[in-house]
This record gives sequence, C-alpha cells and structure tokens, in this order.
Amino acid sequence: MNQKKKIVEVYGLWFADLVAIGISFILATYIRFGNFKDMGDKEIHFQVCLVFLLFCTIYSFFIDWNRNFLKRSVFKEFSAILQYNVIMILVTQTIMYFLKWADVFSRWVMIYFTVINVLLSFILHMLIKKVMKMHYRSELSKIKVLVITQKNLEESVKEKLGRNLDINYEIVQTVLIEDMAEDFLQKATFMALDEVFIYAPELSQKRVQQMIESFDEMGVICHYCLEIPGTYADRSEVRSFGHYTVATYTRFQSSYKRLLVKRVMDIVGGFVGMVITLLFFPFVALAIKLDSPGPVLFSQVRIGRNGRRFKIYKFRSMYLDAEERKKELEKQNEMQGLMFKMENDPRITKVGRFIRKTSIDELPQFYNVLKGDMSLVGTRPPTADEFEKYNQYYRRRISMTPGLTGMWQVSGRSEIDNFDDVVKYDLEYIDHWSLTLDIKILFKTVWVVLAGRGSK
Repeated sequence: MNQKKKIVEVYGLWFADLVAIGISFILATYIRFGNFKDMGDKEIHFQVCLVFLLFCTIYSFFIDWNRNFLKRSVFKEFSAILQYNVIMILVTQTIMYFLKWADVFSRWVMIYFTVINVLLSFILHMLIKKVMKMHYRSELSKIKVLVITQKNLEESVKEKLGRNLDINYEIVQTVLIEDMAEDFLQKATFMALDEVFIYAPELSQKRVQQMIESFDEMGVICHYCLEIPGTYADRSEVRSFGHYTVATYTRFQSSYKRLLVKRVMDIVGGFVGMVITLLFFPFVALAIKLDSPGPVLFSQVRIGRNGRRFKIYKFRSMYLDAEERKKELEKQNEMQGLMFKMENDPRITKVGRFIRKTSIDELPQFYNVLKGDMSLVGTRPPTADEFEKYNQYYRRRISMTPGLTGMWQVSGRSEIDNFDDVVKYDLEYIDHWSLTLDIKILFKTVWVVLAGRGSK
C-alpha cells in the first residue's frame, strides 16, 4: 500500500472512530437521563468513556483492523464494526467489574451507546470510503504505472496487479521485453508516468541496471520484482540482510505489533495461570502422592519453535515406569502416525485419569508460557523421538511457538486418530493465524474443559 494512503486511512479512521465514540456516549447519556446533571458519579461516568477511547486507540494501531478498509464490502464493513464494538464492550465491562464501576454506571447508557456507536461508526466509515474512492479515482490522484514483463508472464502479471493493486493505481501500458524497441526508453521519457514495475527474470542484470538508472534519472519510481516465477508473493518480502538487499521467503507473515500483543497476552495469561497452579498445587500434589509413589511433577524434553529444545512440565499422571512400558504397548497404539494414544492406557494412575480428563495435569505448563518456551495458543510441541521421524512437511508445524492449547485441541482431539489430522489443524492455524483466532481458541478451550471433553 502507498505509505501516504496508509497514513490517511489509519489515522483518519482512528479519528473518525474517536469522534463516533464521543458523540455516541453523549447521546446515550442524554437519552438515558434527559440531561447531564443526574448521571450519578460523573467521574466514573466519564472514565468509562476514556476506557472506550483508549481501547479504540489500541485496537486501531495494534490490531490494525482497518488495513483492508477500501476493499471491504458493505457486509464485511458492518461485520468488522460490529466485532470491534462487541470486543470493546466486553473489555470495558471486564475492567468495570474489577474496578467496581459496574454497580455505579448505568446499564442503559451502555446499551444505548453500543447501538448508536455501531450505526454511527458504520455511517462514518461508508462516507469516508466513498470520499476516498472518489478522490483516489480522480485523474490528479491516480498513480500511472508502466509494466515491463516477458510474454510467458504477461497474463499472470496483469491478473495479479489488477486484483491486488490499490484503486488509485492505473496501468497505462504493458511492454514485453521480446517486443521492446531500441528507442523504448526515449519514448518512455514522454509518457505520463509515475512508476514502473519490472518483472522479467530472463532479462540480463546489465539491461535491468540500465533501465533502473534511466528511470531513476527521469525521476520515475522503479519497482524491480525479485520474485522467482512459481513462488507465492504473499510469502516474500524485500529486506536488508548484512547490508544486502534480499527477497525473503516465508509462509508466516505478521506484523511485529501483533506478535508483541500475543506475547503480552502470554505473559498476562501465564501469570494468572501460575497463580491458579499454585492454588491447586497442594491438593493435586497430595492426591498424586497418595495414589502412587514418585514425584509430583513430570518433565520431558519437547521440541519448540524451529527445533529449540525445552523442558515441558506437567502434574504426573502416569506410573514411574511409563516410558519403559510404552514400547510394550506400541502395538495397541490407536493413533496412526507418529503420536501415541491409547484410550485405556494402563500406565495412567487413578488420579492421573481425573487430572487428564479435567486438563489439570497441564497447569504447570503456564510456567513454560511465562518463560516464553510456549504460548497460550499454538501448535502441539512434539517429543524428541517424534521429531527425529519428521519429514519436511511435518517440520513446518514447529515453525511457530508451541501452545498450551491449539486448533486441534478444540476440534475434537479425543476423536482424532491420525497424526496427519493433527498436522493439518496445526498448519491451518499457522497459515491463518491472527489475534482474533487466538481469542476464539482460548474461549473454545474453556468450553471444552468445562464440558469435560478433555483428553482421555
């Protein structure tokens, strides 16, 4: 996206959302009380409004929810605004509960505010979108682009650029290197031209250098595509590596801001989880000790992000000779592939069955989350012996930090009997990762645990 256009969108929409909150809050207050004198505790009342404004700022810049603003349809626009408002209300209500504002603040003001803000935000967004589209489609605002490519890539280049370029770009001409005249650069000098896009892998480096230097001398911005034909553009990024300009290819694309928010969520969740673990510890430890001899905690080397080794911690749910007996039970493995699963596993103790069913055995893993070895949500960390049998396809599932819970855990993990299905869910999570997906999985995990659908 054009940087100037991005700044206008991000800051413009943020300001519009702040204005919508302010107007909606004032209207909701007036509708409820008929004036601004009988609203009760005025300080708390306006502090709630400040929470709304603060949430709007964080959501706009860290979640970056308006990044596809101009390409969103009317339905998608309304859905995005509705989701933003629902999350804002839930977060604000949670803050109000802990600060004991909920008993003071009018519930009707909250209801009126939600309805008004959804409608007002939607109207403002649609008006801004219409104005921006009119502006970017005007002749003065259009960015005129010359495309230089080769015959075998012409159709795919036109299709991709047509589909993905912003609305303010206009392709004025496409030139094929096979048909390029010697006086081409001379003719380009007299074109109405803002930018040039070159995608011609078969063109010599010397010829490319001449073109770039010529357009640079004209004062025309030149984009030289480093993409290798057949690769995916959404997996590549141009970066600096040791002061070299390189095209970096990776499947996982996400901004540092969203990864930072994910880590903050992990730290907060890990801390809360450790408090819960410490509360459970005396009772679980006593039950484990009375049930079978051995330590309370079980540790095992697991494989973390990109092959890093770390020790995972759990409440012990098996007898001490579990690892040795596993070899004897391999023939009874109910899971196809590299994982081991057995419904009536004789290695599990009586207490172990209960803490596994309720997922209490996994509470000590909050320590791994707090350390950074794991995340609240991620992929399943494999054991060392599993990892030694991986192929390239399986290897990609450890390209992201493993999690305490994940997509396959909330997708009927007790019924999954094929390791390839586990991998499928893990890769689906990696390819579609977002903070919203993490939050959905966390809520589903709570439901799965409360419903007693934990591991067997």
